[in-house]
Amino acid sequence: MDVDRIRAETPGCAEVAHFNNAGASLPPAIVVDTVVEYLQREARVGGYELADLHEEQLAGVYRSVAGVIGAHEDEIALLDSATTAWDRAFYSLRFEPGDCILTTTTEYAANFIAYLQVAERTGAHIEVMPDAPTGELDVDALADMIDERTKLISINHVPTNTGLVNPAAAVGQVARDAGVTYLLDACQSVGQMPIDVDEIGCDLLSATSRKFLRGPRGVGFLYVRDTMIEELTPASLDLHAAKWVEPDRYAVRNDAKRFETWESSPALRLGLGAACDYAVDVGLGPIWERLSSLADILRGALQELPGVAIHDKGTVRGGIVTFSVTGRTAPEVKAALAVNRINVSTTSAHSARIDMEQRGLDEVIRSSVHYFNTEDEIAALVAVVAELAEH
Repeated sequence: MDVDRIRAETPGCAEVAHFNNAGASLPPAIVVDTVVEYLQREARVGGYELADLHEEQLAGVYRSVAGVIGAHEDEIALLDSATTAWDRAFYSLRFEPGDCILTTTTEYAANFIAYLQVAERTGAHIEVMPDAPTGELDVDALADMIDERTKLISINHVPTNTGLVNPAAAVGQVARDAGVTYLLDACQSVGQMPIDVDEIGCDLLSATSRKFLRGPRGVGFLYVRDTMIEELTPASLDLHAAKWVEPDRYAVRNDAKRFETWESSPALRLGLGAACDYAVDVGLGPIWERLSSLADILRGALQELPGVAIHDKGTVRGGIVTFSVTGRTAPEVKAALAVNRINVSTTSAHSARIDMEQRGLDEVIRSSVHYFNTEDEIAALVAVVAELAEH
């Protein structure tokens, strides 16, 4: 990997040491230029007119997205965020009293709130599978929990608040064996590591553009396995998702676009496509190898500091490194790093309440590396944290 070239192609690398890639990564110049140039031309030509001129390129975005996760373009829906994508999938499922939703201790607040709402509306219930001793979800326990009431297995691939990578493919095997629908929230894993939906075995997958994929904000996508598309009807439809064929009848699309709405941002979609193509060009295998190596270096260096605690767990760990500094709040640490032009974020118990409360954590600092980061940047981050820990 030519890291110098990649950094030169990433304007933000000249401004900051960016360790908030799990929040919103720094986009490469090709992504920025794609979005800005389209918007500038749209202002001169007209929105509808330019979209018509770019019909072929916009269709190509579906192929680019599909290529990142090993899917077919007809299995891809483009939405305005990973949350919308996940919601469109989840709320298309029909739950009845007694149905069971199985999820993880590390589930993100937005998803768990949706479970609670559907349980309240329908009489379904939620069961949280336990963790394995090493911290990731316990696949054997999951298999034992499944019975005739199990309607959905819904997990995150990489949680928001810890460095672990859940065993998504092993979960997929359990789901296939049991004939249970499997929804994977991959918003923190797409762009961080190689993803193959057939190998994982998920029926539904949601992801965003802005995180490790390094695309623009305001766009995400949903994967729906082709065998499930016509089984699922979105909670709402419009004239893009369905066609009004007679005064008293409509017909829903037969591809994943039934989960979309007509209004969208062509500029952001093209930016997403450019980000996917860039990631494939760099290589998702090399990205994962470098990113996980840098995360191990950061984790190890922080662990050596007195007064600093690492809060990651899991057998396989990715680019997210979470920690705390004795006597310092997470916002204090974030602010001190920001003064030194080092970006991190913070996570509170409100984001992943079950896991955080089980571990007695109110908040953590979340640093998340990417392949464009350097060991010098890691050393700079560690130096600031060390100074905070000493005082």
